[in-house]
Amino acid sequence: MKSVYQESYVYLKESILAAIEQFDSIGRSLHDGRNVVKIITVSDESLNFKRFRKPNAINKIVYRFFRKSKAQRSYEYATILKDKGIGTPDPIAYLEEKAGLSFGTSFYISKQVDCDFTYRELINDDSIENKEQILKEYAQFIYKMHEAGVYFLDNSPGNTLITKTGTHYEFALVDLNRMKFYDIPWDDRLKNFERLSPQKWMYEVMGLEYATLSHKRPQETISQMWQYTQDFQEAFHRKKRLKKKFKSIIKGKKQI
Repeated sequence: MKSVYQESYVYLKESILAAIEQFDSIGRSLHDGRNVVKIITVSDESLNFKRFRKPNAINKIVYRFFRKSKAQRSYEYATILKDKGIGTPDPIAYLEEKAGLSFGTSFYISKQVDCDFTYRELINDDSIENKEQILKEYAQFIYKMHEAGVYFLDNSPGNTLITKTGTHYEFALVDLNRMKFYDIPWDDRLKNFERLSPQKWMYEVMGLEYATLSHKRPQETISQMWQYTQDFQEAFHRKKRLKKKFKSIIKGKKQI
């Protein structure tokens, strides 16, 4: 298994390898689906292990020879974010199982961050206080990210961790394997907000702050942000309806 570690965490190598060997039977599960995410204590360090599922037959060749794995990209992108001063859990290592012409399981390991809540909870939990302040500071965070030339393709509600520090809030990005790095034009910047919330008032707060920082017209910024969001929501629900319809057709054929 190929492994790459941050220099400051090489001392954990043997313990991490031992944890991977026992991965299915140890740790606390955070997500168990296509990929598996667990918190595992290693040498008194609380670490986040993400195991990516084995790729299909074609991607086994692609990831073996032509494209960086999701684990490698997660590790490298986290390192870039840290270098640019953008919040994300400390990257520790990535490991890849390679054999002959094939590519198997891969892992990305980072420091576990115990946040107060995620952006998703900010949408759904009415008990969270200071929502307008949080959204303003979040817009500042995204502005800083865009100014640094970072475009987070998976900028969705579950992928931003939020922690209160004193009278302000800190943000950390997770699920990092899909990013682009370029001089981001205005339309792309506003489109990067499209997956965050179905609630317009949140865009009114974020849009005003982002427009102020960018020296743009607030109402036009908010309108454009919201239009991208509505387009995304419409496409998302259309896809969901088609998927449901397809499943019912398949179910009906099986019953016949």
